[in-house]
Amino acid sequence: MAAAACVPVRVCHQEIVKFDLEIKAAVQDIRDCPGPLSALTMLNAAVKEKFRHLRGRIQELEQMAKEQDKESEKQALLREVENHKKQMLSNQAAWRKANLACKIAIDNSEKDQLLQGRDSFRQRKTTKESLAESASNITESLMGISRMMSQQVQQSEETVQTLANSSRTILEANEEFKSMSGTIQLGRKLITKYNRRELTDKLLIFLALALFLATVLYILKKRLFPFL
Repeated sequence: MAAAACVPVRVCHQEIVKFDLEIKAAVQDIRDCPGPLSALTMLNAAVKEKFRHLRGRIQELEQMAKEQDKESEKQALLREVENHKKQMLSNQAAWRKANLACKIAIDNSEKDQLLQGRDSFRQRKTTKESLAESASNITESLMGISRMMSQQVQQSEETVQTLANSSRTILEANEEFKSMSGTIQLGRKLITKYNRRELTDKLLIFLALALFLATVLYILKKRLFPFL
């Protein structure tokens, strides 16, 4: 029984939620209704119809809850029914308040229209002038925005050109760095070769000096100590 009623229960619940949202929207329309009373009457008729459908769906859900086999599912559905009933009562209270506020607003509006009847022509003229001034201000604002966008585009183009120039400069600097790196490498090799050559020259000078000293010592030995 519970499995078979699962789909109708879900559908019934969805319809209750739908009617609840529609009633809230309709109550807001009543609250915002500028009049006349005939428009308010039409809105109220639509709200009454939605309440009738909502009340019927809640009763259907309550009957489905009573027909559940499992006590836990039955109690859960009954709690939902109570919540929906409380929400419906809350919507009815909001409906009454919206009607009261709307009627007061319509009455005040009618009184203001009667009091301002003499100045209607002057107000229309002022409204036209205000609209013309607003249109002129809007046109100036649009022109200002257009100029600003043009400046932004120009600045973007300049930025792109600057980035392109910077990129070329970086590439050129990179090429120069590579060239300098090769020159430095060559210089390092030459210095290394020169250091080796210098070491060889020092070694030859040292050997020549040693040979010279040995020769001098030999000559001195022969002259000073011929008997040795």
